[in-house]
Amino acid sequence: MTTTWTAAWPLLRDRNARLYLTGVVVSGFGTSALWLASGVWVKDLTGSDGLAALCMLAMWAPTLAGPLLGTLADRTRRKPLLIGANLLLAALLLTLVTVDSPDGVWLLFAVLFVYGAAGVVHDAAESALVATAVQPSLLGDFNGLRMTATEGMKLLAPLAGAGVYAAYGGAGVALLDAVTFVVATGLYACLRVCESKPEVRGGGWRAQTAEGARHLWSHPRLRPLVLAGGTTMLFAGLNGAMAYAVIDGLGHTPAYAGVLYAVQGAGSVAIGLLSGPALRRLGERRFAAYGIALTAAAAGLRAIPSDPVALACSAAIGAGLPCVLIAALTAVQRETPDALLGRTAATANTLVLTPNVVGLAAGAALVELLDVRPLLAVIGLTWLVTALPLLQSPASPSRTATKSPSDANPA
Repeated sequence: MTTTWTAAWPLLRDRNARLYLTGVVVSGFGTSALWLASGVWVKDLTGSDGLAALCMLAMWAPTLAGPLLGTLADRTRRKPLLIGANLLLAALLLTLVTVDSPDGVWLLFAVLFVYGAAGVVHDAAESALVATAVQPSLLGDFNGLRMTATEGMKLLAPLAGAGVYAAYGGAGVALLDAVTFVVATGLYACLRVCESKPEVRGGGWRAQTAEGARHLWSHPRLRPLVLAGGTTMLFAGLNGAMAYAVIDGLGHTPAYAGVLYAVQGAGSVAIGLLSGPALRRLGERRFAAYGIALTAAAAGLRAIPSDPVALACSAAIGAGLPCVLIAALTAVQRETPDALLGRTAATANTLVLTPNVVGLAAGAALVELLDVRPLLAVIGLTWLVTALPLLQSPASPSRTATKSPSDANPA
């Protein structure tokens, strides 16, 4: 761990990196709190489990339009776009103080949908701006620490959100989230970056959006990482759908899922701290492949009905699953020209994250039809095979540590 902190120390000394990471912590806290509270809020107002479940769908659905929304980050300056997105969300969240009956639930869903769309634009702009604000050699460390901050907030913020909701209702959580966006706006305003106005090239919005997808598909290093990320998230969805069947096999109540998720989150926090040095040593391809292998093995071993095994597997999944995501994001930042980075990063996010929903849906059907233990073993073995293409031509550590001028790109 000493080596990890020694490697990360130059990043933490970087003013822009500190401001970014603080913004991630602050806004991530509010988002995670709202994520939990919105479903509870709708359930309390309507009594409907289905409507409560739609809250997450409303926030996630705009990801499908990621390539289109990400193009906006390449057509305007990224710093003002980040500031504008945060202020827009803060203003929208204030409207939720009027939601106090089932008749106002439509407004909550509308705000959550815009919340998700603004989040896609925000992530694309941030990914594109980070590379110009953080040293290229430290992008892996930044992405890892960002993962640590995000997962850490997922462990802490839902409890805080539940407490605020119990004391002040959904309006209180909305106000809390609005405040976090205002604070994040101040942090982004303090960033010291020099941006010129992007040149808007011809061809129309659709043609410009397609450029990001073409860049990903034609690039020999990015294509396998993005495909591996999408495949990994497909299997992660299948694996996640088995969670409550696994808990039943252990003889616990569904509430035990909270323990497993907390252990998994701790694993993700740990790998976030280690990812920078690991990327420099292994390269993106091998780092991703080893993470996939660890996650696949843990998913298969969940078939063993043992509490210690279940806890160890949850920690291993938490540590292994983010590896391919961090590797793909870092590679996209390093290998994409700045003018293409916003739409390319957004397209990569869509291609990686969308299969997770397909996996969840397929897993929910399979768990009703088949015995979960052999099913988990098959999923683990099949998942393990997907790591092999990344091991065939591993990137050397020197290629990861020393990059060309195209490194001035974001994650």
